[in-house]
Amino acid sequence: MQDRETSIQLFVSKAIVGDGAFDAINNLDLGDWVGATGTVMTTRKGELSIKVDSVVLLSKAVRPLPDKWHGLTDTDTRYRQRYADLIGNEESRRMFAVRHAVIASFRRTLHERGFIEVETPVLHVEPGGAHARPFVTHHNALDMTLYLRIALELHLKRLIVGGMERVFEIGRVFRNEGISTRHNPEFTMMELYQAFADYTDIMDLTEVLFVNAANDATGSSTVLIDDIPVDLAKPWRRVRMIDLVKEATGVEVHPSQPREQLVALAEKHGVKVLPHFGSGKIIEELFEATCEAALREPTFVTGHPVEISPLARVDRNDPHLTERFELFVGGRELANAYSELNDPVEQRLRFEDEQKSKEAGNAEAGTVDEDFLRAMEYGMPPTGGLGIGMDRLVMLIGNAQSIRDVILFPTLRLEAF
Repeated sequence: MQDRETSIQLFVSKAIVGDGAFDAINNLDLGDWVGATGTVMTTRKGELSIKVDSVVLLSKAVRPLPDKWHGLTDTDTRYRQRYADLIGNEESRRMFAVRHAVIASFRRTLHERGFIEVETPVLHVEPGGAHARPFVTHHNALDMTLYLRIALELHLKRLIVGGMERVFEIGRVFRNEGISTRHNPEFTMMELYQAFADYTDIMDLTEVLFVNAANDATGSSTVLIDDIPVDLAKPWRRVRMIDLVKEATGVEVHPSQPREQLVALAEKHGVKVLPHFGSGKIIEELFEATCEAALREPTFVTGHPVEISPLARVDRNDPHLTERFELFVGGRELANAYSELNDPVEQRLRFEDEQKSKEAGNAEAGTVDEDFLRAMEYGMPPTGGLGIGMDRLVMLIGNAQSIRDVILFPTLRLEAF
């Protein structure tokens, strides 16, 4: 007899339980839920057992269970029938124990540093805080269009305005985009905002969060990246996006360059440039095509162009760049952070540029969020913010190859019954 964590042998004597109960026990199948009472004993072979006084069938399994040793071998069936996968697959049970430990570790670390956990709306009037296509719905009673949130950012920053100086949220966000080994339309984000901090402070905090999570989930700060051990406790590289592009292409790039020069470089490297791409967006596309996959060990990529960072403060040393970083590990983006823009006049201009980009054909661009601008006009302190994709982090720490392996019920095509 086995439950989630332990198993124990039942020692059954016909003389004790009677003929009827003994025959019923012989008719039990693998997967049946059984209750037993009796006395704990040790058999002659030294195995801890229960000397049974009575046995009762609690629930009958009418479907055969997955093979004890191999589990469900078809990956699509594993994701559709996670209940059956968990019964027969110890690795799946381990992975979701890792997920629990990672999320619990984040909460503990942030609580210890004075952060308050909050809950913000899932239904938004304006989709904002990220470049992504939203899911759209309609509220019948209010007769209005609403959007499932694509990020947690703008409501959390409203709380910073309200004087809650350290806040975080761990919650689901939704993006109406493709599905891959790294992408699921519904996924878990952690976002935090800290008043009187900048992006360098947030880098330091990010390293602490990752190291603590790995240690709490696995007992070690070392993770496997392509089967190569990498110790997260070692210092992480910090490098500007434009410098990485130069390393990869041999050509210096900067958002102040004429657009046609960057278009020519992009085409040379097989990067498709759409009409609404400005110089900053072209640099980002070049980075993704030539640099991203090579960032195996933890790397903070900094200095993103203003064009692709509408919510970040301008770099204090270069007005064309921002105080922003993205964290890459194993060629995957795991975190995104800024010194937050807190000037409502500049924020309105950035939003208006986003609106123009949307009207030019960029479906992922944002719009002007008047309520958020009103909040900023009450005064927002200097703030550092961070967003982490928790599913990808669990993939890293648990050594999973697909995001579907770390989400209990991933999004799948409809199944024919």
